[in-house]
Amino acid sequence: MAGVLLNNGHKIYLENYQLNSELFNPLSLARGPKLSNRLLLAPLTSEQSHADGVLSEADMRWIENCSRNGYSMIMTGAANVQENGKTFKGQPGIYHDRHLPGLQRMADIIRSHGRVSSVQLHHGGMRAGIAGFTPDGQIVGPSDNDTYGARALTLSEVEQLRDDFILAALRAEKAGFDGAEVHGAFGWILSQFLSPELNRREDCYGGDTENRARLIFEIIDGIRSACKPGFQIGLRLSFERYGMRFEDILYVSERAIREGNIDYLDLAPWDVKKMMGDGQYAEKSALELFTSIPRGAVKIGASGKIMSAKDAESVMSAGLDFVMIGRAAVLQNDFPEQVRKNSGYVTPPLPVTSGYLKEQGLSENFIDYMRKWDGFVAD
Repeated sequence: MAGVLLNNGHKIYLENYQLNSELFNPLSLARGPKLSNRLLLAPLTSEQSHADGVLSEADMRWIENCSRNGYSMIMTGAANVQENGKTFKGQPGIYHDRHLPGLQRMADIIRSHGRVSSVQLHHGGMRAGIAGFTPDGQIVGPSDNDTYGARALTLSEVEQLRDDFILAALRAEKAGFDGAEVHGAFGWILSQFLSPELNRREDCYGGDTENRARLIFEIIDGIRSACKPGFQIGLRLSFERYGMRFEDILYVSERAIREGNIDYLDLAPWDVKKMMGDGQYAEKSALELFTSIPRGAVKIGASGKIMSAKDAESVMSAGLDFVMIGRAAVLQNDFPEQVRKNSGYVTPPLPVTSGYLKEQGLSENFIDYMRKWDGFVAD
């Protein structure tokens, strides 16, 4: 495999294969504006918002860089829908009207570059306590959990949580965003409700799969009813760790697609090449199990170690509709343009220097966050 040395010391590697032209075809969703291509910016934690959740100048610069660099949809990092759901230092908030001016400015920036915009709606649940932002007694989850020091939400608190997800979507709409994504992945609160290990409730939000998934669907249905008809709704799901059962994720995916209140399903495996290890799905590709679902008007995409043009092409070749670009966007802010120009493009190898990341538009806080990822930053 031949390499071309760039002036930043990294190489672009070339391979002999034809890039899937589908990556740069437009994509229409059931509602709202059309996407100009199939490469979307994944919701990325950057830890650069103000302590009260108000967006910072660093947030604006990062989003503007991404907006001008070819991603068809720009999604914010996880924005907490309740104050006690804050999980990261410098996490953006969407639980109070004080967040609206910054959100409006960000939506305007994205729109000015002709991109579709979305806010990811998040609550850390019992895992919100790991960073020390949540006072004792306010770390909550579906059930009591001594490991995380969490208490079970009362029934009225579950209903308030549902309503606050919906109110957050309404704030996103008021700010001018085209849609919102419901974060049901990575062991955050909606995953916790879905997990039979973490959810031991005996009311209508616990027990069988339908009850454990009830909160997710009440949120989706509530957003669909409350927001304008063209407001786009996405759902992010993962299926590893944190007590998740693959069967439950398939149930939620099949039902959400069948009912049609979402516009896209955003799958977030740690690796898009994941193969199922045992049980009834042994030796099957995880993505294959989702692409086999009759999807109607709902589009399906995925993220997970997509670090090259060939990786992005492989997601499309697997039968998905779009590709979410995460770490590759950190390593090469204009990843879509690199892929468009070079079918053999590969992101720079890790680790990279903090100076290189500054060149890609990362703030000091964002770089500090990337240092928490083993082997990402060299100094």
